[in-house]
This record gives sequence, C-alpha cells and structure tokens, in this order.
Amino acid sequence: MSSPTISRIAVFCGSRVGENPAYAEAACELGSALARRQIGIVYGGAQVGMMGALAKAALAADGEVIGVIPSHLVSHEVAHSGLSEQHIVPDMHVRKRKMMDLADAFIALPGGAGTFEEWFEAFTWRMLRLHRKRCMFLNIAEFYTPLLTFLAHCRDQGFIPSSLHDEIESFPSVNALIETLNKSE
Repeated sequence: MSSPTISRIAVFCGSRVGENPAYAEAACELGSALARRQIGIVYGGAQVGMMGALAKAALAADGEVIGVIPSHLVSHEVAHSGLSEQHIVPDMHVRKRKMMDLADAFIALPGGAGTFEEWFEAFTWRMLRLHRKRCMFLNIAEFYTPLLTFLAHCRDQGFIPSSLHDEIESFPSVNALIETLNKSE
C-alpha cells in the first residue's frame, strides 16, 4: 500500500487506563518509540489515563506531542500543560478534524467509545477517499480481536469492501508496529 511519509501519527486513546496494566505500558512504549523515531504524536491533549501515559513517555524521550482538546474537557480531563503544542478547540467535531489534519496516520490504543468513534471516523474518511492515511489498531492483549472479527463479518456481509478491509492494520505489539513503520520508509 502506498501511503504518505509519516511525520506525525494521531493516537486515539482513553482518559482512563483500563483494567489491564499492559494497556498503559503499551501507551508508554509507543510514546517513547515514536519519539525516538522522530515521529510526532497528535492526541487528545489530556494528562490523565492512556492519553497522559502516552504524552509523558513521548515528552520524556524529547518527542513532539501535540494535544487537541475541546474547551469543555480542559478541566474535566485536566489538559496537559507541558506539550509541544496544545490546541483548545470548541467541540469534539473540530477536535477530530484538527487531529486528522495534523496527522499522517492513525492508531487506536485500547480505549472506549471516544477512541472507537475517532478511529471509525478516520476509517470512514479513508473509505470515502477523503484521505489515504493508514488506519491501525494496537491490539494489546487482544483487546481489539472481537472488533476485528466484527469488521470481517461486516466485510463478509457486503458492508465494507474487501479492498478497504484488507487495508485495516492491526499489530499485537509496539515492536510489530514500529517494524512496519521502518519497512514503509
């Protein structure tokens, strides 16, 4: 698949860390790994949960971290004050558009409804040919396996074209994802 060069990746992840410590560990590992490769991170702008773990690790490795947070979440999710850039936007719609404009690819870490909604909008825009950016899952501890099975079911039932379904990328570890990024350069 030919994709544009990746200088920034939007990482969709939650304001909570979840029940499995492997999720937050993966967020930290991803933040550090992307920073070491000089790939900037665009994310939800909070200093809590998976978002906070990702940002803290990337910043500790001298990475570029750009937050995009709606004004109504600044105090609720405790906006991160030490980022490379922090964009405070009026609402979630503007947030997603800004994140998509700033990023060259998209990764979903384990998360909840907001994470899914952001990833699916990026994927839908790809299906509508509004961009050709990669849409990836970091499938830590098989978190996304049931969703990937459902997406295959959607393909089998004729709701997602096979060609588009085949472009959904899923990686079981940060190392596997980074190896793929290395090969695409």
